[in-house]
Amino acid sequence: MIVYVQKWIQRTRFVLIFVVLTYAMYHLISLITEWMEPAYRYREPTGRAVKVFQAEHLAEPERTFIDRLRIFYWYGG
Repeated sequence: MIVYVQKWIQRTRFVLIFVVLTYAMYHLISLITEWMEPAYRYREPTGRAVKVFQAEHLAEPERTFIDRLRIFYWYGG
């Protein structure tokens, strides 16, 4: 069996470059995603804005899956 060292060096170099570029691309995309993501959406509004929905004061009784499905079809969701 003949082992070609030059061929294995080229393959190893290719795989190493591929892994490094993939890692760099992943971090670049995550950086762009972080930059584009809006600020914390659920913060308290400032200025004259009013926060309309407050989950703490929601006093709706617990419904089963079937009840929710019936309401969904009843109102034509």
